[in-house]
Amino acid sequence: MTSASYGFRDAELRSLPLRALNRLGGGLEALGLRLPSLTPEAVIAAAVRRAGDGELGGDSFREPLERYLSAAREEAQLNTFGRLAVREMLVSSLANRIALAGWAREHPKVRDERIEQPWVIVGLPRTGTSLLSILLGLDPASRPLLHWEAAQPIPPPTLASAAEDPRIARNAREIGRLVGLNPALAAMHPFGATIAQECVALFMYDVRTLGVETQAYVPSYGRWLQQCDMAPAYAQHKLALQALQSAQPTERWVLKTPNHLWCLETLLACYPDARIIWTHRDPGVVVTSLASLVNTLQRMFTHRRDPGLVAEEWRGKARHAIRSGMAFDGANSEGWCCHVRYPELVADAIGAVHAIYAHFGDTVTPLHARRMEVWLRDGPQRAFGRHVYDPGDFGWSYDGLAEDSRDYRERYDVSRE
Repeated sequence: MTSASYGFRDAELRSLPLRALNRLGGGLEALGLRLPSLTPEAVIAAAVRRAGDGELGGDSFREPLERYLSAAREEAQLNTFGRLAVREMLVSSLANRIALAGWAREHPKVRDERIEQPWVIVGLPRTGTSLLSILLGLDPASRPLLHWEAAQPIPPPTLASAAEDPRIARNAREIGRLVGLNPALAAMHPFGATIAQECVALFMYDVRTLGVETQAYVPSYGRWLQQCDMAPAYAQHKLALQALQSAQPTERWVLKTPNHLWCLETLLACYPDARIIWTHRDPGVVVTSLASLVNTLQRMFTHRRDPGLVAEEWRGKARHAIRSGMAFDGANSEGWCCHVRYPELVADAIGAVHAIYAHFGDTVTPLHARRMEVWLRDGPQRAFGRHVYDPGDFGWSYDGLAEDSRDYRERYDVSRE
């Protein structure tokens, strides 16, 4: 591999315990024992034990869980560490679902919370969505979803307790372990317990989300996800925001995930007055960077070493998201969303935020503008290195990728990089 993202030695090679774990698991697998169990029954039982409650708030999660686990067993080529990671991800997500359902039962007024005019950024990864969500979240009237809150939202942190909530330190340790095992990630994506998180994490409570696909190569699940009804996932999404907002009121949420791009109708059915922002960037750069990121995320978890399959899968996901967004755009009146081009955002981020507010008939307050200026002055800029990627790593070329996206680039005046 030529890219810097593949210049790190595999985490397994740096960690003797991890090597021993995978070697032991491989030996057991040769004897017909695949541990830990990745059956729906085993995962649900573990989530119930962790949550201390057997009420899962409905069974809409069951079909996606079954489909995902089937794909993980049959397609992902998981090593033992990967099986442990996938199981933990699902157990944690379902335990959060149980806790959220229980909190709503005990505090029924949380469902009266109104989620009004949320900012929703729907652009693909690597298009400036993280920067934009941070800047929008600096508005004192707005609130981003933080990483540690999405990881364990119940009980919802209060205004009195949030600053010293022990979940912050716990989540920071978890992130530290992840980056310690796979340091290439630090240069690819901002990580931190108290930074804005993709709201896709809330979809995980219903196991209908791109988030679970970043952990394993599961193409059959991915095909199902693109066509499934996302309403149950949005129900979990909204209930989580309502619970969090009940303890820390806000005028407006700041949300983001490309998962919204292919289910915009469902998004607007859930949040009819959402202020939607679609960030645009040359898909050739976006897809190559995304393929590098997901391969780096998964390489600790799989026996597979060829990055091509995962890269092609995510190239297809990006294409599907763009096509879905374009179809919705073509069927709706101009102005339903605000289009933001990456070069303009990078060149003048504060100006871009002013333009976004103006698009929705609003203005940036002086305090918000000052807070953005200070953050851009003092915020970390490539503190952990630079993400370098090359389409040749995946058998691609930028010219070929440009041809794939010609109609999109011409329609939205997106220049090649």
